[in-house]
Amino acid sequence: MDESGTRRVTVEEAAQLLGIKEESVRKRVSRGKLQADKDEDGRLLVCLDSTQTVRDEYADQSVTDRDLLYREMKERIAHLEGQLEAERESRRRADTIIAQLTQANAALANRVPELEAAQGHEEAAQDVMEPAARVRPTSNDTAEPSASEQRPWWRRMFGG
Repeated sequence: MDESGTRRVTVEEAAQLLGIKEESVRKRVSRGKLQADKDEDGRLLVCLDSTQTVRDEYADQSVTDRDLLYREMKERIAHLEGQLEAERESRRRADTIIAQLTQANAALANRVPELEAAQGHEEAAQDVMEPAARVRPTSNDTAEPSASEQRPWWRRMFGG
């Protein structure tokens, strides 16, 4: 270690101090992220100062933080996907109910003219019967009513 706090170590030692693989140390040296020299034997010596080892410890720590953050984000996404599927199912049920109500309403609307037609026939029958009811028997009409008058109105109307 020199006056500036830099120490020269082998690639293997640098990997251990930094907590990374030897290949990563060599890559950092080739990219210029780490200072390195060669000794008399041609071995690569990496120059490390105390701040680099601390900084790399924080980098390793941030990797685990990133992993935790990644896991938390995956859990949130899974939760939101579950909520979305529940909302879709709720929407499908609501659409089914609306379709059933619409069909029931259409069926009822189709029956209204039938009911009005039936009511119209009843009113027509009452109109036919009212003039007969308004006629009051006179003293000469003491005889029994004829067979046609004894028949129900609907038989007189529709035959039979």
